[in-house]
This record gives sequence, C-alpha cells and structure tokens, in this order.
Amino acid sequence: MKSTVVMRDNLEELNRRGLADVPVLLGGAALTRAFVEEDLNDLFAGEVRYARDAFEGLALMEHVVAVKKGVPGAKLPEPRRRRVAPIAKSASPGEVVVPRSAVARGIEVPSPPFWGTRVVKGIKLAEVSTWLDLRATFQGQWGLKPVRGGASYEELVETEGLPRLRHWLDRLHTENLVTPAVVYGYWPCFSRGDSLIVLDPEDHDVELTSFTWPRQQRERHLCLADFFRDEAETALHGPDVIAMQLVTMGPVTEATEKLFAADAYRDYLELHGLSVQLTEALAEYWHSRVRAELGLGADGSVEAAIRDQAYRGGRFSFGYPACPELADRSKLVELLRPERIDVTLSEELQLHPEQSTDAIILHHPEAKYFNAR
Repeated sequence: MKSTVVMRDNLEELNRRGLADVPVLLGGAALTRAFVEEDLNDLFAGEVRYARDAFEGLALMEHVVAVKKGVPGAKLPEPRRRRVAPIAKSASPGEVVVPRSAVARGIEVPSPPFWGTRVVKGIKLAEVSTWLDLRATFQGQWGLKPVRGGASYEELVETEGLPRLRHWLDRLHTENLVTPAVVYGYWPCFSRGDSLIVLDPEDHDVELTSFTWPRQQRERHLCLADFFRDEAETALHGPDVIAMQLVTMGPVTEATEKLFAADAYRDYLELHGLSVQLTEALAEYWHSRVRAELGLGADGSVEAAIRDQAYRGGRFSFGYPACPELADRSKLVELLRPERIDVTLSEELQLHPEQSTDAIILHHPEAKYFNAR
C-alpha cells in the first residue's frame, strides 16, 4: 500500500498551496504515532496529529472546532515525539539495571518439520473464512451497529451481516477475486542482549541476519529477544527456533478499484473491508498451522484463538508496539522471498498487493502482546 507516500505528497502539496493553516488528522493500521506526529508533522508547515481510533479522532476534532471558534486557550494536544532509550550503563550504588526480563527460562524448544521456507498456494477460501473475525468485519469494517430504538446488533447480524457475507464469499469464489497464498518457514536462532540472531538453516554456525527490539523501561522490562534461548543456553542445548510467515489474498484491490470507479460505494466499502479481514483470517489460520507443525498443543475454539490468543506463543507484526521498527520487514522479506507468491516490498516498506501481511511467530508460552514503548 502506497498510503504513506501519498500522505507525504499531499502534505507537501498543502505546503505549496499555502494551506498549512488546515490541521491534518491521520490514523490507520499502517501508521504509528511517532511517524505521524514526528516525521509527518516535521514535514508539514502546519499541525499533523495521530488518531489511534475513532474516539481519539472525535476528541481531536473537538479541539479543532474549539480553535476555529476562538475558544480562549484552545489548541491541539502537543505532538508526541519518539523517546530514545538511554544507553546502557554500569549500575551505581542503589541503582538497578535490568538486562533481561524475568520470563521463564529453560523452555523446551519445539522441533520444526523442516528448516528454511515453503510456498503454499491453492488454499481454499472456505478454509480461510473459517477464521474470519465476524465482529471486526461487521462492526469495524462494515459499520453494522445498532441505533437507539432500532434492531439489536444480533438482529442486524442475522438480517444484514450474514446474508451480505454469504453474498460476498460466493462472489469471491465464483469470480476468482482472491488467490490466497502463503510463504513461511523456520530458522534456528538465539538471543544476544536485545537482539535475535537468525542462523543459516543449513549451517547453524552461520549468522544470516539479526533483529534488535526495544525493551520496556518499566513494568516487566520485556523485550522480544527474552523469549528465546541466549548464547549460553544455545551452546549447551542447541539453538532456538523462530517461524516467519507472509500471507496474501492476492490482487483483490483491482476489484475494489473497479467498484469505486463505478460509484458502487457500498460494494466497494464492503469488499475492501472484507478483504482486509480475510487477510487477517489467513494470517490467523496459518499461524494455527505453524503451531500444529511445532506440536504446541491443541488450540481451543477459533473464536477463543482470535479473541483471547488462547494458544501457546504469539504472532507479532513489524510496526506494532513490541517490534515497532518497520524497516525490519525488509529482513523478513529477504528471508522469505515472497515474490514466489507475487508479493513485493516497496521502497516505503509496504507490501503489494495491499491485502498482504507478515509476521514473526514465537513459541514461548509467555510471548503475548505488549507495548515496548
């Protein structure tokens, strides 16, 4: 998706046209607060702010309206800038330095079914749709929400949501609008401080690349590297294992663009929203396959897996709180070589086609979502 490039271009165009007095509000999964409120805000002659969700967007709009009305003291919230972690130093008397969190050590490392990568095509849409998050689709993407005095959410699901979903799934299948595919694999690895060292699948003595992740400066002092064996443990027991995956629903954007051009806006919004959630469903589905291949135990229900991460380990995507450095995506792409499923990485670190997503997969039982900032 080229949205981040378009945002930069649009802000520069607003500068050229002398429209810097118009505040700009941005949000969405492809963005981070630091990128918006530091990088883009520095680029724009006016004010740029990040809205994490609709509620924060509404709060920001209230500030904008207050400023426009000339309410005394009214202004936008100050932009939040990146906090640079302090350089590690020796502990002084009375000071505690936490080099590694207290996550459990000595966890048995599962044996992968193979080392390296594999490509999987011909995945049936019915397999993917089983993992579809219906509430996120109906409420988050399609805006299916009850109004006071009207039908309940459950009634709306039965009368509008499910019939429209069946319609779209049938159409996606009969018109071949999606081509689900996956490239994934397993690599030997070990941690070194806050970094994960990824080893050659064929020669475990050769270092291929590394990922360095931020550490919490409070709470549990977690860092993703903590969930892997370190060098000393690897010397005694062998390396740990990390799984990586990249999934795509194919060039469904072509179909959505045709609907938009034809002014079929409802169909456009429904297909776009559904394709976003199907991409996430494919990622969830393949993560479950990886867990099964690693022998991590039986999952609970699909609903519990989606809602509560009710399984061992976790799936983490670059750009999100535990691993916020989007540039790490280029390393994952180099390892997975997703061009084999017709996915490429742009200079702006966006995957094409748009409905594609990648992740690293950790097997450690304590590896659940957390914010490293």
